[in-house]
Amino acid sequence: MKKIYIIFLILISWAASAQVNYRFSGYIRDTLDNKPLARASINIDFGKFGALTDDKGHFDIVLPSGEHAISVKFVGYRPFRETIYLRGDIVNKVYALKLIENELEEVIVSSKGAESNIQRPLLGVSQLSVKTLRKLPAAIGEVDILRGLQMLPGVTSVGEASNGVNIRGGTTDQNLLLVDDIPIFNPTHMFGLFTAFPSEAASSVEVYKGSTPARFGGRAASVMDVTLQQPSLDKFKMNGGISFVSNRLTLDMPVIKEKLGVMVSGRAAFNDFMLPVVSPKLKDIKANFADLVTKIFWRVNSRNTVTASGYYSKDFFQTKLLGGIGAINATSTQYDYRSKSFSARWFYAINNKYNLQTTVVSADYLPQTLLPELNSENKVAIQSGITYKQIKSNLNYSSDKHRVEVGVSTTRYDIDPGQLIPGTSKSVLSIVTPKEHSLESAIHAEDEISFSSKATLSVGLRYSNFLALGPGNVQIYEGGQPRDDFSARDMVSYAKNKVMKSYGGFEPRMGLKYSLNERTSLKMGYNLMRQYVQVATNTTTPLPTSRWKTSDLHIKPQVSTLLSGGLFHNLKGSIYELSLEAYYRLTNNIIDYKPGADFLLSSYPETQLLQGKNRSYGIEVMFSKKKGEATGWINYTYSRSQNKVNEGSGFGEQINFGNWYSANYDRPHSFNASVIINQGSHHDFSFNFSYSTGRPYTLPEGFLVYQGRSYPYYGVRNNARLPDYHRLDFAWNIYQPGMKNKRYKSHFTFTLFNVYGKKNAYSVFVRSTGTAISTYKLVVFGSPIPSLSYNFKF
Repeated sequence: MKKIYIIFLILISWAASAQVNYRFSGYIRDTLDNKPLARASINIDFGKFGALTDDKGHFDIVLPSGEHAISVKFVGYRPFRETIYLRGDIVNKVYALKLIENELEEVIVSSKGAESNIQRPLLGVSQLSVKTLRKLPAAIGEVDILRGLQMLPGVTSVGEASNGVNIRGGTTDQNLLLVDDIPIFNPTHMFGLFTAFPSEAASSVEVYKGSTPARFGGRAASVMDVTLQQPSLDKFKMNGGISFVSNRLTLDMPVIKEKLGVMVSGRAAFNDFMLPVVSPKLKDIKANFADLVTKIFWRVNSRNTVTASGYYSKDFFQTKLLGGIGAINATSTQYDYRSKSFSARWFYAINNKYNLQTTVVSADYLPQTLLPELNSENKVAIQSGITYKQIKSNLNYSSDKHRVEVGVSTTRYDIDPGQLIPGTSKSVLSIVTPKEHSLESAIHAEDEISFSSKATLSVGLRYSNFLALGPGNVQIYEGGQPRDDFSARDMVSYAKNKVMKSYGGFEPRMGLKYSLNERTSLKMGYNLMRQYVQVATNTTTPLPTSRWKTSDLHIKPQVSTLLSGGLFHNLKGSIYELSLEAYYRLTNNIIDYKPGADFLLSSYPETQLLQGKNRSYGIEVMFSKKKGEATGWINYTYSRSQNKVNEGSGFGEQINFGNWYSANYDRPHSFNASVIINQGSHHDFSFNFSYSTGRPYTLPEGFLVYQGRSYPYYGVRNNARLPDYHRLDFAWNIYQPGMKNKRYKSHFTFTLFNVYGKKNAYSVFVRSTGTAISTYKLVVFGSPIPSLSYNFKF
């Protein structure tokens, strides 16, 4: 036994002495000018070995043979990582590091260009990088523009499954969402879970929540301008992906090289059988959707180009019966809605200073609610629709001192508020509500004037005119009386295209920038915007089938006035950016609903509506790191949004006795943080954290008992708040695992939504237990939701 032990020790000593050491040496330099980087660090095997470079950027280390993980770092430069296998001496190895200041920006910037956030006279303007958006955690693996926007200061929503976003205290319908000039009337799929167009097809997303260019009009709060990527004229490209929710494919095809190209991007979701896995609350849900965008680019010659874009979206959503409608004995509620739209633009470069753009747009939004009858194959349908047609033209001039734009536009709205189609049902009567027709025209001019290197002024003026057109019947009500069926005393009929009511006015826009130094600037802004078409709803978030309503004799257009100011500062070569903005917005003629209002299939919705004013104000602070191994941003917003409705002294003409009350989307405190950690060419990680004050809701003050049944009694509106909302998300992108073909690139994305399983309340329901009130929460995502998607690019 003793001999065996001695032999064992000899073998161990021999094995140790047999391990060979090799020399590993080289230089660390700047990738741009090849200068040596002194005191740069080279870390080997996670700290087991390491060294610092000398004044010549040289390092020299002795390492054992085998595989080693190398990490090369220097302050202000992007780290470099690789794995080497040491089988002999490696000498004069050169590592070239890239200066972070020379890199392209990867995160949100305040308009285009590295210094434009401090140089241009615009406030509240953000550009969301689509490249960054693809790295952020997404709900159930779906890249989503609207969810990305909610990580910006001043942008919120009323819940996880809300239809749209609220910007600086505005309602969802006060946001103008454009995709290549096409208006999107319903921007989401599945009641707000996903954006209603393929994010992969977008090249840029700009949000104007403060300074709004004079060319935009028709909405009171903001503009979200999405530009689809330009088709390639020289190379075929293909990318797509597969996830638990949908399958995606984008084709970019040159038809005539350097002359004509086509881009087609589509997405389809038929995986609703997976919904119960996501949340048990979704077990009775049936949902599928599809969307398609296409873009054609034709370079006619060196001065003329023609661009055409198409958009199609289709949704089907079935849930349990949501309330009863008349005598319809339905088993469920089915929402079936679609959009189909088209735009075309002709661009003419007159010379190197002047150009002319002319655009035509056609859009149709067709929502319907289907109610399958019990013990029957018949479905009762409630249908509505919006037809939108526009033509506009802009003339642009650019010089060293001026950037001038003048333009005209005309828009036609034809709205079908709704009709009840009974089908074969004998117990349901057909109802047809009067259609609404209108014409909105505008002329605008804008100039950006550079007085000096310090002072720049952007001044614009828009004049808009709105005509409510016949045919139609208008009820006349007794003066000083509430608008209802009892006070209606007369009816006036208008023939086709006759003007029933007209509105209009000037909409001045102004932005002023003054640079304190090359890194810091102060800005001030003023905006006035008019909105002639809005959504009438009595729900917290508008349903896809909510009623769109034009201004008329009784419903005045909304007029929004915004004052804003800000301080902007760039640090350390524009790697870091700090901004502070404050705003105050007053909107007249907002619409709210009377207690117990019912807009569905109402021929005279003004009897259900009240108008008042909204005041919204806030302070937004944002800090971002735009370049480097770790990028991202944090922001905090304090804001308030309050309504005041007082049309008369009667109970039905006031809300909360004519006092100010919190709007449905009033969330005083919000905090967002996004961090992206780039780990070389094969991995990156990202985290999102969101916190906000709970939104208001109306809690009954008690219950009345009548004939053995309890009925809630409501005093004031929005007298309580949901619990505060917070959520953490995580994403891990794994690029090209095992792929050697450089023409074909792929990556997997693993996402964990709601990491710590916070049961955030979407809404609160109330039930009575005797004379007491008890509440319970509706939670959409109450547990962590993992997802895995595969993405490819050719």
